[in-house]
Amino acid sequence: MPYSHTSDFPADILARAAKVRLACFDVDGTLTDGRLLLDADGRETKAFHVQDGQGLALLQRFGIAVAFVTARPGAIAERRAAELGAQAFSQVKDKLACVRELAARQGVDMDAVAFMGDDLADLGVLREVGLAAAPADAHPWIRERVHWRTVARGGKGAARELCDLLLAAQGKVEGLLA
Repeated sequence: MPYSHTSDFPADILARAAKVRLACFDVDGTLTDGRLLLDADGRETKAFHVQDGQGLALLQRFGIAVAFVTARPGAIAERRAAELGAQAFSQVKDKLACVRELAARQGVDMDAVAFMGDDLADLGVLREVGLAAAPADAHPWIRERVHWRTVARGGKGAARELCDLLLAAQGKVEGLLA
């Protein structure tokens, strides 16, 4: 069951989340369920969870910048990011360098960055950010190396759980519910 109240989160995770000013997300396996769906003409499709989108929009509403960072070609991810007002970086060979540069442009230290990823391409950035998160179904090598794991699987509400954690840690939930 997903976390529903601030007191449900561990204190050390709340402390990390309270500092976050930039939230970055891998796409495949994090914002999607990780499957690559190709039609007969080779066109790729992806499914995004609407509640994840709501969470990403809420982060931005409360001043937390949002970015998608993917190693794959990203027309679909770029379109979804644009719909949400987020930034998208696709075909990224070095996710850590990308996130470092983005953080510098945003004027935040890496301890004020959250990153959610699910596999080895995400490990470098997960090791350096202030809040490293993974979906419940991330690869085991990643799950054991992050600060926090969601209850939900990638593409099934995992990103929303991280968004809710950030909003709760920063005291925004009561205002949303009022």
